[in-house]
Amino acid sequence: MSGQWIKEHMSAIYLRYKEVGRAEKKDILDEFCKTHDCHRKHAIRLLNGSPPVDSPKRRRRTPLYDATIISILRTIWEAAGYLWSVRLKAALPLWLPWAERRFQLTATQVRLLLSISPAQIDRRLAPIKRKLKRRIYGRTKPGTLLKHHIPVKTDCWDVRRPGFLEVDLVSHSGPSFDGLFAYTLDVTDIHTTWSERRAILGKDKESIVKAIEEIERSLPFPLLGIDSDNGTEFINDLLYAYCQKRKIQLTRGRPYKKNDNAHVEQKNWTHVRQIFGYVRYDTQEAVDAMNALYCGELRLYQNLFQPSVKLKKKIHIGSKIRRLYRTAQTPFDRVLHSKGTRTDRVTEFKNQLKHLDPFQLSKTVDQKIKALYQMTIEQQRVSRHQKEISSASTVILARPGEHQKFRFHGHASRGLTPDLFHDLRFDPVSQLQRRLEREAALSP
Repeated sequence: MSGQWIKEHMSAIYLRYKEVGRAEKKDILDEFCKTHDCHRKHAIRLLNGSPPVDSPKRRRRTPLYDATIISILRTIWEAAGYLWSVRLKAALPLWLPWAERRFQLTATQVRLLLSISPAQIDRRLAPIKRKLKRRIYGRTKPGTLLKHHIPVKTDCWDVRRPGFLEVDLVSHSGPSFDGLFAYTLDVTDIHTTWSERRAILGKDKESIVKAIEEIERSLPFPLLGIDSDNGTEFINDLLYAYCQKRKIQLTRGRPYKKNDNAHVEQKNWTHVRQIFGYVRYDTQEAVDAMNALYCGELRLYQNLFQPSVKLKKKIHIGSKIRRLYRTAQTPFDRVLHSKGTRTDRVTEFKNQLKHLDPFQLSKTVDQKIKALYQMTIEQQRVSRHQKEISSASTVILARPGEHQKFRFHGHASRGLTPDLFHDLRFDPVSQLQRRLEREAALSP
C-alpha cells in the first residue's frame, strides 16, 4: 500500500472513531490493527491523538551553480593543477581575466565563479577527485659524513624573511633502482613557499652543488640557509665548504623523520611526482627536457599562478587537532610583501605577470610533459627490445621467407609483450590528454 493511501485511510478512520461510542470503537480498533498490522495500544494512541495532517512539501533549493559554471570551474581546476578548494578559491581572481577571454564568460558567470565557496567546490568536484588519488614513494638513503659538523634542526621553522630553504632529492628510477637515472633537486623557501627545481643525472655532490648555485642565482631573494635530510648527496665536504664560503646556514633533519623537512616533502608530490609520475628517466635528453620546464613555464606557472596556504596555528580539542590556515596566496604575493628581496628580480617577475596567460602556460607545460613522456617510453621500448634479443636463451632458425622466433627471459617469457608491459604502468599523460580535450571542447 502506498503512503498516500495510508494517510487517506487514517483520516477516514480518525473521524469515524471520534463520532461513535465505546462498543463501535472496539470494532474500529480491531479493523485498524488488522489493516495496518500494528499493536492495539499504538492504534489507540494514534486515534486519540491530534488529527493527521499532510506534511508540508519540502522546499528544495534551486541550484545556484549550473552545469556550465561547474564545467568552467573544473577546467580552471584542472589547468591550475588540481588545487585544493581553498587554494582554488584564491586562484580564481588570478585566472578569471584570462578565462573571460577564452570562454566568453558573461558578467553573471564571473560573479558566480567569484562567489562560490571552498565547501561548495569540494562538493561539486568530489566525484572527480576520487578518481585521481594516487600514492608515490620516495627513494632516499641516510648518510653519515660530516654529521657532527652540521647541526640538527628539530624545532619549528618560524622565519620572518625569505631565504631559508629546505632541499630534497626525488628519484626518477621507475620500477628499477639499477644503473644511472635522473633525480630532481627540489628546493622550497619556508617563508614564501617559493619553489625551484633542477634535474640532474645521478646524484654526485658536484652536480648537487652546481644545481644549488644555479638556483641561488635565479631566486628573487638572497639564499640564507639550507636544511636537508641526512643523505650523502647533501652531507658532504663540497656542499659544506660552499655554505661556509657564502655564509649560508646549513642544517639537517633527524634520520627517518620526514616531518623535519615537511615543506619540501609536500612539494615533492605536488610539484614533481604529480607532473612526471614514476616513469624512469635515464638519459641526458630527458634531463635537458625536464630542466627546460623547471627553468621556464613550469616555474612561472607554479610560483605566479598557484596559491598555497600556510598553517597559522593548531587547536587541540580533546584528542583531535583543528588546524587554522592563513589566507591563501601565491608564492610571488608573499615575496612582494617580504623584506630583503632582490628588487631587479622582483621587477622582472612583475613585468612577466602582466603578459602571461595561465591557460597557455598550463597547455604548454602539458604538451612538453607529453613529448618528454613519449620520447622516454620510445627509448625504453628500444632498449628493452635490444636487451631481449641479447638475452635470448634459444634461437629457432626459420625456413627462408619466414620470421625467426625467439624465446626470452623476463616478462616476455611470462606472456607480456613490451607494449602490454608498458600499458600496465602509470601513464602521467592520461590526465593531461583529458584536460586538453575538455579545454578544446569549451573554447569558442
